Amino acid sequence: MTNNLIIVCLLIGITLLMALYRVVVGPSKGDRLIAINVIGTKTLVLMAIISLILKEQFFLDVVLVYALISFTASLFIAREIRNKNKNVESAE
Repeated sequence: MTNNLIIVCLLIGITLLMALYRVVVGPSKGDRLIAINVIGTKTLVLMAIISLILKEQFFLDVVLVYALISFTASLFIAREIRNKNKNVESAE
């Protein structure tokens, strides 16, 4: 079972790299925001799987705190994008 979890971690790591590419290249700010959310979610899943592999419970507490921070950061970034779009519309 541990080998399967390690393979899953590697596959999630590959998809993390694809999401990172979307953050860097992404054609719009919305795409970048979604990619950042995907990276945060995949990081949470990786930490939970590592908790299962190492049989350590304290990683799950870290996952919960990281989830709250990721959610708050996503809200802040979305609000900043919205405010910049409002400023561009009012300048026109």
